[in-house]
Amino acid sequence: MATQRRGASGRPSGTDGSDFSYRMVVDSRYQRVAEGRSRLARLILVQALHQVAGDALLLLSLSKGKEVNKFAALSAAAGLLAIVVGELGRRRTMAVLLRLYTSLSSIAVAFSVTCIIRSELFLKFMKQNTEAITSYEMFDAVRVALGILLQMVVIATTTRLLQNMSPPRRAS
Repeated sequence: MATQRRGASGRPSGTDGSDFSYRMVVDSRYQRVAEGRSRLARLILVQALHQVAGDALLLLSLSKGKEVNKFAALSAAAGLLAIVVGELGRRRTMAVLLRLYTSLSSIAVAFSVTCIIRSELFLKFMKQNTEAITSYEMFDAVRVALGILLQMVVIATTTRLLQNMSPPRRAS
């Protein structure tokens, strides 16, 4: 046994590089999980910025004395909760929290779309009265449209991450 290792200055036997075929290889799905978590972190940051813009528009409409739009308030609450749950799920790599995050953020987007559909902007657009559309309404409509696109990317990224997190299926 003493012949296998030399002194502190020597190299252990079998480490001349010829043993590469016997070394363990890390499964590539772990690398894909790390990349997915990194991508999801950036998406959650973009969603947080999107949420801040929506909340700012909500506060702006409240400061003008308009009535609180319940769908906008529900969207803000669901979006904030989704961001918190998503970040926790991403950091801890918990599939349950990531699924909940996807659901909550989808609900927040659905509430935003409902808010636009029930607004005066939708009526103005349907009547083709585009001159009456304010920049505030246009900004909100563009924000919601970008939110829909962002949500599609979030769903795809989270689904791919969850697939890579699950253990590989064995052939029977």
